[in-house]
Amino acid sequence: MNSTLLYRADPRHAELGDDFLDVVEAATFPRLELRYRNDRWAELVGLGALDGDGWLRHFGRFEPLPGNFERPFALRYHGHQFQTYNPHLGDGRGFLFAQLRDAVDDRLLDLGTKGSGQTPWSRGGDGRLTLKGGVREVLVTGMLEALGVYTSKSFSLIETGEELIREDEPSPTRSSVLVRLSHSHIRFGSFQRQAYLSRADNVQKLVDYSVAHYFPELLELGADERCAAILRSVVTRSAELAASWMAAGFVHGVLNTDNLNITGESFDYGPYRFLPTLDPGLTAAYFDSTGLYAYGRQPQVVKWNLDRLAEALLTICAREPLLEALESYEPSFSRALCDCTLLRLGLRTPWSEDGPGDKDVQFVSSVYNFMHASQLGFEQFFFDWYGGLASEDRAARSPDADKYKTFEFEEIKDEFGRYQTGEPDALSSTYFDRDRACTLLIDEIESIWSDIADDDDW
Repeated sequence: MNSTLLYRADPRHAELGDDFLDVVEAATFPRLELRYRNDRWAELVGLGALDGDGWLRHFGRFEPLPGNFERPFALRYHGHQFQTYNPHLGDGRGFLFAQLRDAVDDRLLDLGTKGSGQTPWSRGGDGRLTLKGGVREVLVTGMLEALGVYTSKSFSLIETGEELIREDEPSPTRSSVLVRLSHSHIRFGSFQRQAYLSRADNVQKLVDYSVAHYFPELLELGADERCAAILRSVVTRSAELAASWMAAGFVHGVLNTDNLNITGESFDYGPYRFLPTLDPGLTAAYFDSTGLYAYGRQPQVVKWNLDRLAEALLTICAREPLLEALESYEPSFSRALCDCTLLRLGLRTPWSEDGPGDKDVQFVSSVYNFMHASQLGFEQFFFDWYGGLASEDRAARSPDADKYKTFEFEEIKDEFGRYQTGEPDALSSTYFDRDRACTLLIDEIESIWSDIADDDDW
């Protein structure tokens, strides 16, 4: 490996001990063909100098990175799946491969996998990932990062030469192994497992580990204070995550407690959708027959999952401080939705440390009400009015300009005057020479995949 000075291995997760993980082996694949490499993030973690063969050795055959874990770990956790508790979960087709430091802000980051083979938690599955599933994850993480959502990063995608049988895809279908760059593998379900097993000592161990590596600002607190303090931090970060999904028009699809983590980072994309138009009832998973995880229900589902995390923390913490921490969710979400919406509109937030006022909340609400009533393209609205009044002439030339000629929108346009354009130079980008916004709707994803499946056109 041609290492750079930026690469800093920091393997920490094994500190938690055998109650939290299982040592596993990676699958041996018949063929390795690189399909995607995230060069920008590879540079940020000191792996940009890896040549093609080195990349395949580390992220296809999973030879250990220097100074990192000698063997990977499948992590143990439980979770509520569609709000029904499941004590038989864990990493069934992935593992934690390495941990390292972000060269920019010194965060502890994880390199984890999807489709790397069977583990003790595979529950009869083959531990593999379809190539289509890998392509879909590369697309969604790129789009979400561009839209301001705090998301895991698709780091590497390698086609592996196996033929997989899947009920929901034409089979046999091509296979792949994905490597993700993530900020923490500590899920809500990690705490739930230890509480379910009546291991208060391990719940405390998770809290202390999380404070040390993800919430160092809480290190000065005593043991009695840390538990509620960490929940308060997780509540804030989770509220911000939910708000960013809503502002991005994104439907995660499977918001189980094992698919939320303590750092507030979005991850684990199976079924997902971006909204064509604002539709609170849009679901992403064909098996979500009740609409539990529909777009409009995501904020309350995240809160429900936080309640389950608080229940796990009850094994070591008093009830009242936890309830107080949970009560901060609604105001945190309201503020974050205002922040995220104005960010998407390229407008500068005018409020103080006290947060948005009633007029700001009302403005954001009126924006989404207009989008819902007009059924304007979700992404198109933010494209047409990026920069607020600075884009008035450009919006007048939009293919959807007629939808802005209403009394309801005139009131919104008047409110634009309360805000400053956040980045005026951004409007000179060639992106805004287009008529239509860039989108990632389901038909577009299927079209991209068809070119690959039919003609191997990458």
